Amino acid sequence: MFTGLVEEKGLVLRIEQCANGRRLVIGCSLILSDVQVDHSIAVNGVCLTVVAHTADSFTVDVIEETLRKTIIGLLEEGSEVNLERAMQLGARLGGHIVLGHVDTTGVVAKISAIDLDWNIWIEFPAEYRRYLIPVGSICLNGVSLTVANLEPTRFMVSIIPHTLAVTTIGTLAVGSRVNLEFDVLAKYAESASLYYSSMPAGT
Repeated sequence: MFTGLVEEKGLVLRIEQCANGRRLVIGCSLILSDVQVDHSIAVNGVCLTVVAHTADSFTVDVIEETLRKTIIGLLEEGSEVNLERAMQLGARLGGHIVLGHVDTTGVVAKISAIDLDWNIWIEFPAEYRRYLIPVGSICLNGVSLTVANLEPTRFMVSIIPHTLAVTTIGTLAVGSRVNLEFDVLAKYAESASLYYSSMPAGT
């Protein structure tokens, strides 16, 4: 479980093709202070398991399903990625509850700058609209953001200069694909609603 507050940007140092996917070696520094094999790290919002590490990098295996469903398959050697370690119980939840299980990908449709902020419009598949509300939470490439504007098949987020500086959001351009994870609380609410609405009256 994560919060969507990126701890540092990492760099993809090496990509190796494997029988069932790819192995990525990612260079970083801050998050390696307590890393161990089997730890979970969110890489651009995708929960991946550490299979090896050194003093300045960690290695993860990515299966074909993850490559197909997320933008991890678009990474190249030299790509920057957002990194976050799994949250600790008792720590402040500064973003929102993020599982690292990407629901779908979206496409950057428009970017505009207003004063010191970036406004970014993201197009997404219409079936996920039910998980969004104005001023609700969305996880974009591992970054917890607030939905500032909402339409049937696109939403807008406003990015402050600090977020642009400490994440890879500032590298996005019109046409860029992004990982999207919708609020897990909205999914549970929908599941409960469907379950109870299907029960016979009086039960």
